Amino acid sequence: MFKKLRNRFLIVNLVSISIMMLVAFATIYTITYQNVQRETNMELYKVSDFYHGPYNSSKMPRNEDGFSGVSGSGTSGTSGASGASGIGSPPVGGLGENGGAMGEDPNSPPARSVSFMIQTDRDWKITNTHSRFDMDATFYEEALGKIDQDKLSGGNRQTGQFALDSTEWAYVVDSSSNGYMIVFIDVTAQQSILTNLIYTFAVVGLVMLIVIYFLSRYFANRSIRPVREAFEKQKQFIADASHELKTPLAIINTNADVLLANSEDTIEHQSKWLHYIKSETERMSKLTSSLLYLTEIDDSRSTMIHAKFNMSEAVETIILTMEAMIFEKNISLDYSIEPELMVHGNNEQIKQVILILLDNAVKYAKSKGAVNVTLKKQNNEVVLAVSNTGEGIAPEHLERIFDRFYRMDASRARQHGGHGLGLAIARSIVDQHKGQIYARSVVGEGATFYVRLT
Repeated sequence: MFKKLRNRFLIVNLVSISIMMLVAFATIYTITYQNVQRETNMELYKVSDFYHGPYNSSKMPRNEDGFSGVSGSGTSGTSGASGASGIGSPPVGGLGENGGAMGEDPNSPPARSVSFMIQTDRDWKITNTHSRFDMDATFYEEALGKIDQDKLSGGNRQTGQFALDSTEWAYVVDSSSNGYMIVFIDVTAQQSILTNLIYTFAVVGLVMLIVIYFLSRYFANRSIRPVREAFEKQKQFIADASHELKTPLAIINTNADVLLANSEDTIEHQSKWLHYIKSETERMSKLTSSLLYLTEIDDSRSTMIHAKFNMSEAVETIILTMEAMIFEKNISLDYSIEPELMVHGNNEQIKQVILILLDNAVKYAKSKGAVNVTLKKQNNEVVLAVSNTGEGIAPEHLERIFDRFYRMDASRARQHGGHGLGLAIARSIVDQHKGQIYARSVVGEGATFYVRLT
């Protein structure tokens, strides 16, 4: 059951985080894409404005192929379509063939862009070209063939992108009365940014999901552990309570059968069975009262009224009420109580704790043993210690003796009339007062219970 609960928690957690990551990555990618497109269009329009402005195509010389082949002062030896595909942005202010500054040519487009221009007539036949690099006619024809000519109508300006020889190009087409002017710029770097962004998102997202899975699994196990422990304790509590009630009910039922079998006999002769029934009824009554008291303590933690009271007087009162019983059992009592020690809490509940600890010390003290009670102040705390001489408590039982219905020796506890609820009640009260209760013991010598309050 708890494994299924953990797996459902993991699935819900991973799906929720995956959706949030996808939304975040999509948002970042969309914003980056829009910024890249905006910058690309701005650069494209700047280059286009250059070709429409200071550049005069009529003054450009024609090359041997019949096209205007003005090349800027780029690095020599880069020619043909293959040379265009490997173009990189030449540095601003680089040196040309004669050692002159590249950025000084008024007939060249902005130096930071790798660009070229094609002019065509209305039938899309090339009439003029311009480039800062040596390119052959085949490259211009291939670039012109990538344009969707059917979408251009009237005086509309058309933009687009295409890949040619492993290079990404963006273009803008401007129509005129004589034909068309198409300006191209290299946007490989911008497209690489977007591609790398997708790869980065994929890798980071996968790594984060793996990390989140193991973190979620760890915290899911930690979150479910208290629920599992509470569930197991609840099951154990029901089993123990059922067992505690089953025994007296069986005794009552048996004694009732004996009475019914001898219905003609007098009550005086049957009084023994009636006493058994009454004894077990009282035992059940104590058990239910203890369970109800525990429930009331848990429910009233936020409403219980606390005030300053004299802890020294409370301990002395409980000792006086039990002095006769201790004397009857031939157990010596020794106590040391510092006077006027004040504690913030509920007087009656703290008396209940003192009574439980002292009653247990007397019950489990060995014959002609001793019980010792001390109350003193340590730093800012008031410390109550109740010890006895007896068999002691084994280390494996020290942590569990405060659990409900837990008893080290069930048969012996039954002889003393216990249900294993006293120490559970004491711990609930001390926890409500934000104090500490714990036990220390040496097997064969005795045990000491401590209560620390402020």
